[in-house]
Formats: sequence, structure tokens, C-alpha cells
Amino acid sequence: MANVVMQPLSPELGWPSYQLGRVERWRGQQHSIQQDYIAEEVPVSLVYNGEPHVVMLMTPANIEDFALGFSITEGIIQDPSELLSVHVYNRSNGIEARIKIPEARFEKMAGKGRNLTGRTGCGLCGATTLQQAVRDTKAVCGNLQLPAAELFAALNEIRELQKLNQLTGAVHAAAWIVPGQGIQYVREDVGRHNALDKLIGLLLRLRKNPAEGFLIMTSRASYELVQKAASVGITLLAAMSAPTGLAIRLAEESGITLVGFARDDQHVVYSHPERLTHLTYPTLIT
Repeated sequence: MANVVMQPLSPELGWPSYQLGRVERWRGQQHSIQQDYIAEEVPVSLVYNGEPHVVMLMTPANIEDFALGFSITEGIIQDPSELLSVHVYNRSNGIEARIKIPEARFEKMAGKGRNLTGRTGCGLCGATTLQQAVRDTKAVCGNLQLPAAELFAALNEIRELQKLNQLTGAVHAAAWIVPGQGIQYVREDVGRHNALDKLIGLLLRLRKNPAEGFLIMTSRASYELVQKAASVGITLLAAMSAPTGLAIRLAEESGITLVGFARDDQHVVYSHPERLTHLTYPTLIT
């Protein structure tokens, strides 16, 4: 195991997304001392109308985008205009985002019991009932038609746009692509669902229509990614790794085209294949 020597963090100057640490590196029997970039994860507390709601462990960047995206995809608000304000504060042990929403929306949050820690890989942390865990997802609609060649072009392009991952190798990315225009926006985070919330928040803040493009995730496709995509009308989600069974069922029910193992000029379509067009070859049935 590497012997990591890290520099102390300084919240007074803002929480960095990565640290430079001294490590011992081994390759077989070869040993060296090197400087390495190491991704940070920081507790981020979301406080709505003065009441703590949830603490997420995440990459300490784009917090305002995350606050908007999370509030929308978790059904806390229904329209971006209902996010009345977001103020982000550096604390000694993390970050606090103080969010103001209409009182009518805040009252509906009462009793949801989500004031727990949301760990890096967890999309359900803080949910206390089955209804909170697997919410009804609205059906998506749209006339997106995507040549598979454009999907592969975006997959090749995204590697160059993962700036934090190029340094650390430890974060996921969510990318939004408009057909014919390539990748428009990318957000990164140690948590895949956090990366997607940041991306959705960015799109809504810029008043983009998420349904006009499609989504690439550099992770597996778990159910909450499908649910979050559906909440803003995204009709095609491609993941570089595998989907879960629940994600496939939710995609089928909500009308989302779900693609997995999208890498190296190959992919698997699990639901609603009609949105993807391919060069045709003889069909192989196994």
C-alpha cells in the first residue's frame, strides 16, 4: 500500500478538488517516491430554509449546480425558479449550502427523515421508506434520433474533457451531448449521482432543455441515474459500465433508451432501442 503524505486542507482558502501527496510507488520490484494527485471528498451539508436535510460526501466543486440539480431530481422543487437562493459557506469540517425554497415546498419535506449522511456511492442514503427509495418516475417523451456513430464520437471525446480524472483517476463524469454538436457540458465528482446532479443543475441554470440532448455516464448505470435523467426529460442514457436490473426496469417503464457497456466501439441496448440508428449487418441471435 502507498504511504501517502498529504498536506493539510485549508477551508479558509476554499476546499480543493484534489491534493498533491507524496507516495511510495511499486511496479513489481521497482520502488520510487513520487508526487501524486489525489481526489478529495468533503462533507457537504444541504440546509433548506434553516433545517438540515442531508450531508453528501462529494467533490467540493460546483456546489451551486449540485444544489439546484439535487433539489430538482429529488423532487424537492418542481421548477428551477423555486430555488430562491443558495449560499455556500466553508466550514472547518466541510461545506454548508444554505438553500431557500418556497415555504409550501419546504412543508412537504417535513417528515421525510433524510437528514442522514449520503456516502460517496450511495443514491439512497437518508431514505427511510420504500416509497422514498423507489419513487414513481414520470414518462419521458421526445423525438431524439441518434446515429450510433455520434455516441462513439462522444465516448472518445469525453476522455479529454475529464480534467480532474486525468489527474487523479478517481472521479466519475456526466456529459450532456447535443446531436450534431458534440459534448456541450461535463461535470465530475467522486459520486456518479453527484456528477449527474451537478450537470443537471448546470443545464437548468443555463436554461437549456435537457431533453434536446443525451447523457453519457462514465460509471455503471444504477437506478437513481435513470430516475434523475427521467426527472428532467432526458430520453437516452449511455453508461460505460453495466446497468442494474432495477435500472433496466425503470428505463423501460419511463421510456428511456438505456445503453450499457458503451466503450471501444461496442454497446448493449437494454430498453427502447428505436432511438439509436445503426449501420445494418446480419442479425446474430444467440
